[in-house]
Amino acid sequence: MISQFFVLSQRGDSIVFRDYRGEVPKGSAEIFFRKVKFWKEDGQEEAPPVFNVDGVNYFHVKVVGLFFVATSRVNVSPSLVLELLQRVARVIKDYLGILNEDSLRKNFVLVYELLDEVIDFGYVQTTSTELLKSYVFNEPIVIDAGRLQPLNPATIFTQGTKRMPGMAVTKSVVANEPGGRKREEIFVDIIEKISVTFSSSGYILTSEIDGTIQMKCYLTGNPEIRLALNEDLSIGGGSGRSVYDSRSSFGSGAVMLDDCNFHESVRLDNFDLDRTLTLVPPDGEFPVMNYRLTQEFKPPFRINTLIEEAGALKAEVILKISAEFPSSITANAVSVQMPLPKYTTRYSVCFLFVN
Repeated sequence: MISQFFVLSQRGDSIVFRDYRGEVPKGSAEIFFRKVKFWKEDGQEEAPPVFNVDGVNYFHVKVVGLFFVATSRVNVSPSLVLELLQRVARVIKDYLGILNEDSLRKNFVLVYELLDEVIDFGYVQTTSTELLKSYVFNEPIVIDAGRLQPLNPATIFTQGTKRMPGMAVTKSVVANEPGGRKREEIFVDIIEKISVTFSSSGYILTSEIDGTIQMKCYLTGNPEIRLALNEDLSIGGGSGRSVYDSRSSFGSGAVMLDDCNFHESVRLDNFDLDRTLTLVPPDGEFPVMNYRLTQEFKPPFRINTLIEEAGALKAEVILKISAEFPSSITANAVSVQMPLPKYTTRYSVCFLFVN
């Protein structure tokens, strides 16, 4: 049970605000933003997803730069509220197509109508995009996606001329094509978060992959579809190659997962036989499968470091990053961050690119 729900911009402006129970002061949005902006408690630089201020529990997630926040005065499950915030953001994105400050402001009537159907007096009713179609009747105002910077993790690597289908997946699931035609499309992305710890000499100390098979469906009539995975897929650990490694090697080799879980719409009748997932996909975007891998794999990048003392109060750090993938694949939007000690007074950076 939550008392309030609101969405804030990066500047702290309140874009959406809904008070369900009247138990929390009206200035809670400003209190939350000031607390998060200047958080310095417990030696942490960033505020945790859940904290308490003057008897009010604040829950928040950050999605594409926007703060989705819920408040409550009762002892409610934090994981439940955080999952609710993620699902509300996903439902809004399904209906608007693009989730950003501009689309929220132009579609505030539709967003409030969605919130009234998703949450009633602080209690969750449904977060299903498909079920909400029967109760939500406002049409979204389409935002031009051509001028937006692509932020999808799937656009980080591109191979040859094969690229993402433009801004096709940024369309609303309830909007029709020009001329009243229905869209009959489905998009499947494999998104992986790779966490690797290297020693100073470049050897891998720890490695882990958290992956998800993400699907966005525009099909009408709720047809049954089948998604075939690698036939050599094994669950429960063991030696072998990762999903990333096997994909970059044209599907050869076994895929060994530590564990995985599936969306509620997935049926596993034939999964043990031929590694096929059968499902009736709901409207909108949803994760078909989440998986985790901790076995050794070949990372896309390798890091070597060297630290030398250049004086009594000066140190020189050489950071070498080398690509471990073929030259036919291009890595985009690569960001390198190196934390420095708090007592650092100044620094200078020099880049050297080697082909």
